[in-house]
Amino acid sequence: MPITFSEIVLKDPFVLSISSLVIASIFLYCFNFRNRDTSSLPSPVSHPEISESAKQLVKTLVSALPDEVVLPADAAEFARAKDVYWDQQEADRIPSCIVQPRSVESLSIAVKILKCAFDERPGLHFRNGVEPGSRSAGLFAVRSGGHSPVSGAASMDGGVVIDLSKFNNITLSEDEKSIDVGSGCRWGAISRLLDARGLAVVGGRNSHVGVGGLLLAGGISFFSPQYGFAANNVLAYELVLADGSIVVASQDSYPDLWRALKGGSNNFGIVTRFTLRTVPSEKIWGGWLYYPSFQTSKVLAGIHDVLRKPMDEHAAGPLVSFTYTQAIGIEVISMNLIYTKAVTSWPACFTVFKSLWRFWSTCRPHSVTDAGDEMETLAPPRLRQAYGTTTITNDPETIAKTHAIYKDGIEAVKKIKGGMWTMVFQPLHPTWLRKGQPNPMGLQDCPDEPLLLVSYTVSWHKAEDDGLMHKEVRKGIERIERFTKERGTGYPYKFHNYCGDWQDPFEGYGKLGKQYLQDMSRRYDPDGLFQKGCVGGFKLGLNGENEQVKE
Repeated sequence: MPITFSEIVLKDPFVLSISSLVIASIFLYCFNFRNRDTSSLPSPVSHPEISESAKQLVKTLVSALPDEVVLPADAAEFARAKDVYWDQQEADRIPSCIVQPRSVESLSIAVKILKCAFDERPGLHFRNGVEPGSRSAGLFAVRSGGHSPVSGAASMDGGVVIDLSKFNNITLSEDEKSIDVGSGCRWGAISRLLDARGLAVVGGRNSHVGVGGLLLAGGISFFSPQYGFAANNVLAYELVLADGSIVVASQDSYPDLWRALKGGSNNFGIVTRFTLRTVPSEKIWGGWLYYPSFQTSKVLAGIHDVLRKPMDEHAAGPLVSFTYTQAIGIEVISMNLIYTKAVTSWPACFTVFKSLWRFWSTCRPHSVTDAGDEMETLAPPRLRQAYGTTTITNDPETIAKTHAIYKDGIEAVKKIKGGMWTMVFQPLHPTWLRKGQPNPMGLQDCPDEPLLLVSYTVSWHKAEDDGLMHKEVRKGIERIERFTKERGTGYPYKFHNYCGDWQDPFEGYGKLGKQYLQDMSRRYDPDGLFQKGCVGGFKLGLNGENEQVKE
């Protein structure tokens, strides 16, 4: 029989006091930031470094789209448009304006204006033979949900932000086999509509995350063991290309572009609508379990044990987070288990974790929306954030060493106010990595052994600590990769959605995958607008003439 929290508590009230304090502290920490008072946020002002050419660009956009451009002078509206970023570093940036197109035609006009401005700046343009400079030299950024912690992913100082929030329509097809979702949608809105119909999509696991960034970078879903990456289940994309043309990429129309968009990020255009296939889904089972740190060795052994057994295609997880919270000075293990088939008791595939003593468990039959909402509460917004990721094999010694390296980083975080130092393990099974439609991610030839995705996701309060926290994340990832290189237990793939700003996810796609994306960039964006003009997202390393690929 499982050893549950309530059974222990009835025998020992002291355990109740300590355990309740731990869980309450963690949840209060998260909710204090989720329910923060934004009324005291400073009113935005024009960025002091905005250039004359940038001012002229803003004037042109306002003239062409007078009701769809928000300026810093309109402090209240500008603050509302800016106060949606998950990451505080992104929220701190002050763009010259925020364009909120209400139609794909308006977006096309905006892109044409940006392209003209891009053509007038020789320092940005590939065709003029100028060596590319830093990301900050760009003109604009594009925001779907604004949930990336990568610096400049969806905002920029003194530049234009294309805000896709008005593209928020959700339309289920008559036969209910597909659903159109706008790039400004968040996953919670989609799951709420589909739950009532016994349907789901292979989409995000956090209700607050935006559709665009997750789908264009790959995306892992609760349903990935059955259907593969979220990107592999996109039937069609409506997007605006660099020349302002509006196209729909699908298996039958622009099939090369359709494939490139499945993990190619924002390197080819601005997507306004995704057509996703729906899948049957009723109640799912799952939730979060919270373990004390003294269970670490058993949890690590359990991860290895689950991965070495045949994959259950309904089992999403375990997703295991090790978190040190500076404010309360303790480390807690939190584990997400999801089983996408209606059951009333623990699925056999997760039995190894059932008997471990824990503080608490929220596992129960519930909806996809409930699962996404619970994930959202554990990722509070408007903290300073940093990511980093790597991939390892299911080798017990490597798993243990990876955790030990994470533990070494805690000492530095003890000095950081509000620091949360988290490392996450989650499985990548070769069976589901190959499922779904073709993509350029290079995993069709992955080894038959299971892989483990390792990610650091850390947060803190003060800008003065940015440098240290980013350095510690990078140091941890690089130490893991040195160890796995020596032992032969690493894998080059880096999950795009979790990459830090110093990493290159496209290197992990392999030579052929990266070359394919570069060729598609040359074909659909010959002047490099989305390589040099758009600051956000990971770029393709096209440092020279971006000549058009011949048919």
